[in-house]
Amino acid sequence: MTRIRLAAKQENLEKFLKFISVLAEQNDLSPDTAMKIRLSIEEALVNILNYAYPGCNGDVEIRFRKENDTKLVLEIFDNGIPFDPLSLPKPDLTANISDRKVGGLGVFFMREMAEDVHYRREGDSNILTMIFCRH
Repeated sequence: MTRIRLAAKQENLEKFLKFISVLAEQNDLSPDTAMKIRLSIEEALVNILNYAYPGCNGDVEIRFRKENDTKLVLEIFDNGIPFDPLSLPKPDLTANISDRKVGGLGVFFMREMAEDVHYRREGDSNILTMIFCRH
């Protein structure tokens, strides 16, 4: 398992994304798979960095592992306020853009790009798991 843990601060977003880029390179991922992982992780991180720790400081950890050489598992841990992003309703993509509610598209895209997405709360931790097919 490979991991990175940094303060949940906006200035660390690029360090997290660099970690993802290095993983993609080390694991010889296709550009399409690497892009899906990067965009999904970025969407999740932006939400955590903006909302998980209102008025206080905390960390975010990303863990990466391979399963059976076919699946890539990325888990994002934070100890912020409890929040299940998968509990958000799916956005109405048929509605006129001016009538749509703000937000929710990032989670929609995560669900579309990943093979599977799960959320769980363990103790004080939010854990978002995203599974991607290697090819």
